[in-house]
Amino acid sequence: MNTPYGLEVIEDCIACPLLKDRVFCNLGKDALAGLDAISSSATYPKGAILFVEGQEPHGVFILCTGRVKLYGAAANGKSVIFRIADAGEIIGLPSTLSEKPYEVTAEALEPTQANFIRRDAFLGFLRQHGDAALKVAEMLSHIYYATCQEIRYLGLAGTAVEKFARFLLDLKPPKGIAGTAPDRRTLTLTHEEIAAMIGTSRETVSRLITGFKRKHLIEQHGSSLVLTNKKALEELVGA
Repeated sequence: MNTPYGLEVIEDCIACPLLKDRVFCNLGKDALAGLDAISSSATYPKGAILFVEGQEPHGVFILCTGRVKLYGAAANGKSVIFRIADAGEIIGLPSTLSEKPYEVTAEALEPTQANFIRRDAFLGFLRQHGDAALKVAEMLSHIYYATCQEIRYLGLAGTAVEKFARFLLDLKPPKGIAGTAPDRRTLTLTHEEIAAMIGTSRETVSRLITGFKRKHLIEQHGSSLVLTNKKALEELVGA
């Protein structure tokens, strides 16, 4: 079934065609049935806000399709993007478990389908299904790793060149495309969003992209990016 946003709606967790690619969805049938029973599905247009930094946590969102950026306000009034959540991830997880206000704002980067689960129902589900609780622990580890990456961008890299090179090296190869070159990446973020992730300005990011292309470090064709000289990028960050 198509939505006004052009999404192919996933009707339920058990029949989801993408189960094998999703960390949390790859559970037993009993757990998936329990997940369906407490989930409320909705679709969101690009730019929609799922929750706001400082808001009391009402529950978690499981992303079925689409991507969501998680960002917070910095001391200088600018926004810092902490990470991009992909389909299959849970967002709002740390706050929901700790019962503390959401630490970031969640905004859809593209049309997105998400399942919302209220906090009390989610905690009850985890108590009942130990395999799901283990998946949640794995996701918390992933969030911790992503936070460490952000610290590296903002604090450990000395120059904008180093930060941008590290950002490129940390991009993930596209999923589910047979024969994809190992150094090919998908980059759909705007220059402004990249700047918010590595702690610099949009103008600096534009200059860096132009300079990296001129030095034949990368090639870009729309959202497709190729690291044409990965070794040189690694040397820039001291890897």
